[in-house]
Amino acid sequence: MSIAFRITLIIVSVFTLLYMCKKVKQEKLQIEYSIFWTLFAIMLVLFSIFPQIADWLSELVGVYSTTNFIFLLIIFILLVKCFQLTMDISKLDNKVKELVQKIAIDEKEKREQK
Repeated sequence: MSIAFRITLIIVSVFTLLYMCKKVKQEKLQIEYSIFWTLFAIMLVLFSIFPQIADWLSELVGVYSTTNFIFLLIIFILLVKCFQLTMDISKLDNKVKELVQKIAIDEKEKREQK
């Protein structure tokens, strides 16, 4: 893994951590979501500071290049997160539908009582 790539990972990770802290303080991001991004940034910093970890994992998985392994890992983690957020959106969508139906029933009952 090249020095330039390692420095880029560290810089991006530090900016990600600072941005997450700022958004949590502004109450624009829930802590549960910031935990994921914080752990993600810490993982990238660890891979940058200790490239032998990424080297070992890439050999274990059978990926030729450590840089390719890191990109593959990042893509995989983000796809899993995307799927998790899609499931959360589906749950919220179902809750909204239930609430809309309940409100409609309540309003209909109020009109019928008058």
